[in-house]
Amino acid sequence: MSPRSASVNEELRRRSRERLLQATVELVDERGYEATTLGDIADRAGSARGLVSYYFPGKRQLLQSAVHRLMHLTLAEALEREPLPTGPDAGRESLARAIDAILGLARDRPTLMRTHMAGILQQEGFVQCDEQQRLAALLRETVARYGSRAPDTDYPMLRALLMGAVFAVLLPGAPMPMARLRAELFGRYGLDWELGFPPEAPEEASGGISLLPLTGQR
Repeated sequence: MSPRSASVNEELRRRSRERLLQATVELVDERGYEATTLGDIADRAGSARGLVSYYFPGKRQLLQSAVHRLMHLTLAEALEREPLPTGPDAGRESLARAIDAILGLARDRPTLMRTHMAGILQQEGFVQCDEQQRLAALLRETVARYGSRAPDTDYPMLRALLMGAVFAVLLPGAPMPMARLRAELFGRYGLDWELGFPPEAPEEASGGISLLPLTGQR
């Protein structure tokens, strides 16, 4: 049997890594962070235990990469959903979809997202990885499409606002209503409530603090 080519080996490594990331999302969502071991993740992914350590320095870094992958896949799916945004409002529709996609993760996967936020606040902090870079690229593309003249500085602000909103939704004992947070974000960027994927009723959608739009918006 002839040896596998470098491209085949690379594809196998990519698939193995993605199985580990997907298994991490599933298990932490089901059991919580502390109850999920690296062995559990390897078993769910159908991988050898040693592969986890080969790809990731530890469980916290694995979780951050897994959640960032989930975020960029969710965001990409929202941006590409039919019908695709077209016309003069395409950029505003894309930004609305991005906001709704990330807020939707807080609604649909509260255990996972709360664990992710808590991990970022730990001593090791925010982990730079390929998955995080893919998320950053999508956010940058979204604010550029929206009309920002300074997407390199505006997309980190959007990211910060989205993470702040996720934190507010998930704050134990004092969660903010998601519709109110959506209204605040939409108001900041001058987006109509009907854009994106609006909830059935805009509860507590009016009022609140008036915020300025992107510094570089045309």
